[in-house]
Amino acid sequence: MTQASRSRRAHRPPSPGRIAVVVDHGSGFTKAGFAGEGHPRVVLKSSSLVPSWDRPVRPGAPGCELAGGVARAHPIKHGVVVDWEALEGLWERLLVGRLRVCPEQWPVLVSESPSAPPAGRERAAELLFEALAVPACHVASTALLALCSAGALSGLAVEAGAGVCHATPIYAGHSWHEATFRLDVAGSTLSRYLRDMLVAASPDLQPRALPRKAVTQLKKRCCYVSLDFEADLRDPGRQRPASVCVGDGRSLSLGSERFRCPEPIFQPCLLGQTAPGLPTLAFRALQKVPASLRTRLARTVVLAGGSTLFPGFPERLDAELEAQCRRHGYAALRPRPVARPGRGTAVWTGGSMVASLHSFRRRWMTRAMYQECGPRLVHEVFD
Repeated sequence: MTQASRSRRAHRPPSPGRIAVVVDHGSGFTKAGFAGEGHPRVVLKSSSLVPSWDRPVRPGAPGCELAGGVARAHPIKHGVVVDWEALEGLWERLLVGRLRVCPEQWPVLVSESPSAPPAGRERAAELLFEALAVPACHVASTALLALCSAGALSGLAVEAGAGVCHATPIYAGHSWHEATFRLDVAGSTLSRYLRDMLVAASPDLQPRALPRKAVTQLKKRCCYVSLDFEADLRDPGRQRPASVCVGDGRSLSLGSERFRCPEPIFQPCLLGQTAPGLPTLAFRALQKVPASLRTRLARTVVLAGGSTLFPGFPERLDAELEAQCRRHGYAALRPRPVARPGRGTAVWTGGSMVASLHSFRRRWMTRAMYQECGPRLVHEVFD
């Protein structure tokens, strides 16, 4: 970090009512705010534009695309950090530029994907202590934080965000890594799929008339999950068409695209992928935990992430998960989805809740601990 960037910091003492900063970084958006508050104060796109001459980038390098003298840096792809330099810039923009705090004075809790490699925790600690100079930090699984947002420490977290979906069993606050499943079909994939369908349905529609932001807004406003996809596809009378205006003032009609858009989360084969859908992965996660815990975890299936907000998503997941249980001889296993209205920011909310607890303070890794033992200590402190 440069001296000039440090000098821009707002040197404010920490407020007694705000004991930590909470950062949930995702593939699409990153949320940040103060522990104990109900909502993040800042939501930023995780990607950013940087001058290509200031930060040399190889064409095709992970997380970056060259365009017109600038590089678009994508620090996180499919939930995993691929560009730590870009992540440092993102965290500094959030903490210093938007939250206007002095990182040296604030403990920071950051989220981590359930399928992130263990070495990522060490890199996160190095970045927080050495580049941002925080006094203490904690790295927590997004799955655990999602459960915490629902007031639970045991259950099954089913996450669907912008870059990745996960099904992660949690017992007594600990992730069951060998029973965690991921799906690389998520919100960004669905946006591209919707754009392709709209262009295919309207040959006179120029792709540039549908920029990424406009397509994402259409997806959020108009799309829904069908409870019986094949029947809705066969019978136009069961479909719910909608007409919307796009940026150039023209009207765009959406028919089956409204429910076809989110369907790849349930049927990745629609995109030519062989991976099972998210309900199947959720069932496999339950199936893989010990039988003595299976019923307990199934009682709390917490949905989290922006891609779970489609109307019909909780009901479809519930129906398919129950059908999987019956089909495989687990009829007595009755999964109970928990779909709270604020589940789009459930991970951040869970982090805000746990970081504000007095009992959580012993879970922080302090600067003194880091200086004495090094980054490998994270595997003891955070596990």
